[in-house]
Amino acid sequence: MTTLKVNTISGIGTEGTVFQGGVGYDSLNYMTLPKGTTTQSNRGRGLFGGGYYEPGAGAANLSSIEYFNIQSTGNAIDFGDRTIVGHGLATLSSSTRGVMMGGRAYHYPSAPSSPQTNIIDYVTIATTSNATNFGDMVDGASYIFAAASNATRGIISKGGSTDMSYVTIASLGNSVDTGGDSTIARNTFTGFASPTRAIFAGGGTPSAINNIDYVTIASLGDAVNFGDLTFTGACQGASSETRGIIFTGGFPSAASNVIDFITIASAGDATDFGDLPANITSHSAGSGISNNIRAVRCGGYVAPSKTNRMDYVTITTTGNSSDFGDLIVARYSASGFSDSHGGLS
Repeated sequence: MTTLKVNTISGIGTEGTVFQGGVGYDSLNYMTLPKGTTTQSNRGRGLFGGGYYEPGAGAANLSSIEYFNIQSTGNAIDFGDRTIVGHGLATLSSSTRGVMMGGRAYHYPSAPSSPQTNIIDYVTIATTSNATNFGDMVDGASYIFAAASNATRGIISKGGSTDMSYVTIASLGNSVDTGGDSTIARNTFTGFASPTRAIFAGGGTPSAINNIDYVTIASLGDAVNFGDLTFTGACQGASSETRGIIFTGGFPSAASNVIDFITIASAGDATDFGDLPANITSHSAGSGISNNIRAVRCGGYVAPSKTNRMDYVTITTTGNSSDFGDLIVARYSASGFSDSHGGLS
């Protein structure tokens, strides 16, 4: 028996109503507890950094990192700085840590006075601060290359080489050779992942190519051919757990506004997704700024100059991109990552 007794009710008396017997209720609504941990519920931050904002001058190379909330459109906010300046870095991330690798200070058309680097640094995504040294890349210095990760391990595919290495994201140290190779040596390509597969797509050899490869993250080994993109050249990729989105970027082929998609679990050629609002050229090789709902593309070149534009698509649907907001600094050849991309369950 359940008894609910209110002893005093203001203005009524010293003894309130007594409920006796089984107490029940009818309701059309049901309480559903939130899924996941508190940490997971706060995820959804994208970061974008490095690059350069003018060709031909060393001072134009950037170390700055910006961030934004993927689930809500808006302009980027200052996060901090890398330990080095430069463009063409590769990036990967877990739900808590973002890792940035390599790059080169840009001095086109003259030879760079600052060579490409093998430095790996990292940030804690939930806090704003400067990056900290993580280690070095075992395969040596590289730029305009790509990486992809799940929650624990990141796979690095070196630019201009078939060498592949990996890092354990939670522990600092140098990268380790995977013991396998990519199917082709390329540059200006992109990487993204599901929890089981790392995907590498597009780029140049130096001629523009449309190859897509994949690596099983847990077992490492050689990359395997996945299929082909509908376009050739540089690109930016992002993913949910099931679908990869590839934004074309041109170079060394002509600039293009095509967006492709693939189903990561099943090999095959990419399918047209939609279009960006204008032709964009960028060397960005980021592992993807996305959560399981949205993929975001940042920066690059829209003739006749650099751009601070950010565009997004809804991953589960097909269609043209929409305006997301603006970067603080317009930049070429920068790279991004997030705490909620498709490689994270």
